[in-house]
Amino acid sequence: MADSYCSDCKKLTEVVFDHSAGDTICSECGLVLEAHSVDESSEWRTFANESSDHDPNRVGGPINPLLTDGGLTTVISKTTGSKSNNDMVSGGSLAKWQSRGSNPDRGLIQAFKSISALADRLGLVTTIKDRANEIYKKVEDQKPLKGRNQDAIAAACLYIACRQENKPRTVKEICSAVNGATKKEIGRAKEFIMKHLEVEMGHVEIGTIHAADYLRRFCSNLGMTNQAVKAAQEAVQKSEELDIRRSPISVAAAVIYIITQLSDEKKPLKDISVATRVAEGTIKNVYKDLYPHLTLIIPSWFAKEEDVKNLHA
Repeated sequence: MADSYCSDCKKLTEVVFDHSAGDTICSECGLVLEAHSVDESSEWRTFANESSDHDPNRVGGPINPLLTDGGLTTVISKTTGSKSNNDMVSGGSLAKWQSRGSNPDRGLIQAFKSISALADRLGLVTTIKDRANEIYKKVEDQKPLKGRNQDAIAAACLYIACRQENKPRTVKEICSAVNGATKKEIGRAKEFIMKHLEVEMGHVEIGTIHAADYLRRFCSNLGMTNQAVKAAQEAVQKSEELDIRRSPISVAAAVIYIITQLSDEKKPLKDISVATRVAEGTIKNVYKDLYPHLTLIIPSWFAKEEDVKNLHA
């Protein structure tokens, strides 16, 4: 608390600072004296010499345990402004020599940047980025990846990380966000990485893919209602009890097609194909496999048995 003059109380009163809202509030009458103020002090602080009146200062970014120096480096910038010519030449020369210097982590830093940029384009969370960085580091320690397609390696690390974090993405989804790597190259990179991970760690578990892992994201891309999404989830779970030897991604796409045909908001097959990145012909073939079992997998609360039977084979 601190003292400040309140225009409502007409006197010097104690005020309370609401840091979350940035408001300064009078403790007597509750009047907001200042709203949405910006705290310009440092976010982090050092605890040395706390008795001093010096403003606490920022201590830099977090340490990266995957890098040799923890990611803590000194950057020499070129001198600018009204410095003398000698100072400007000296600063420029030092910066040039630093850029030419050997950094053992230069390749790792560049790879981590590529993984981070790709993860951002795919909307992946930080835990998946960190897992992908760990995978890249483990493979790099065994066999230098210089000369290989770095885009494909980064994409494969993210694909494996997504599987291990139970947030799988399809290879086509990852390939669509990669510049300079084909689906085939990403597949080869994935096999290469898995091979070296198994050499170091033995058996590597990357999780089993289920159609339900992709379903909610596909439904969200299509703008389906909550009721339709819930029906699709139940149908997918029941379909796993059947002997449908199809890719889980294809099963998810076919179930979405069936549910949308039974709802008021029908979705064209073309739109479902674009949202799921599954070919229209594949969706039709899986639909034919599921058709004899529709009365078993479609929830009775969502569609009547007569409506299910009226669907075209």
